[in-house]
Amino acid sequence: MTTSQVTPRILVIQHEDGTGPGLVGEELTAAGLALHLVHPWDGDELPASLDGCAGLLVLGGAANADDEEALPWLPAVRVLVREAVDSSVPLLGICLGGQIMASALGGSVRVRDRGPEVGAVPLRRLPAADGDPLFGSVPDGARAAQWHWDEIGALPPGAVPLLTGDDCLHQAFRVGPRAWGVQFHPEVLGDAVADWSLSDGPAVARAGGDPVAAVASVRAAEAELRTVWSRTAGSWADVVLGASPGARQDP
Repeated sequence: MTTSQVTPRILVIQHEDGTGPGLVGEELTAAGLALHLVHPWDGDELPASLDGCAGLLVLGGAANADDEEALPWLPAVRVLVREAVDSSVPLLGICLGGQIMASALGGSVRVRDRGPEVGAVPLRRLPAADGDPLFGSVPDGARAAQWHWDEIGALPPGAVPLLTGDDCLHQAFRVGPRAWGVQFHPEVLGDAVADWSLSDGPAVARAGGDPVAAVASVRAAEAELRTVWSRTAGSWADVVLGASPGARQDP
């Protein structure tokens, strides 16, 4: 006999069209989590709190993490980020989402002075990655899809750096026991990056980058990207499930 189950719900904040949860969302759904997507760019209102939410996923976007003119809902996102950290609600911030985390929690975000980082880029493990619930199994040198003009200048006080790169210092970090931010895009594969290059590629080229090579590198790395970052997303799902009483009931 199986007792009743509660399906944990993840609040997913998507900042613009074309930047959905992708591969990460697939893994969360496969783990038995329900995704509640909110599109503030399309008029959706953000909830005032995380009541009833088992986790918070903040996705990427082209705007700066402090640009409230472009993203007038940023103050509400910061409130939810701080609530998640203060209440140990599992949190994952991706690219812009990770930058919002850093800014909201006392760190800083800056425009890169070297132009955008794009393509499949190898990352390096830092000592604290050993034993980390998400990044403990990420191999040194694992590639990650990148597409960002801004970067985290300083981590929040008390944040633990987990992954770094040759061209971008802060690639993954943890705040407290259940909040993680990443600079890269674990949710995307080649098709998504190719779509971004259609709109952003000319600007990348003017800044000295090679959008065609960037897309090709992500496509070439797809098998590795899917393996490594699906596992990481699944690990975050395990954190959410472990923090949600009643989420799983044994027969």
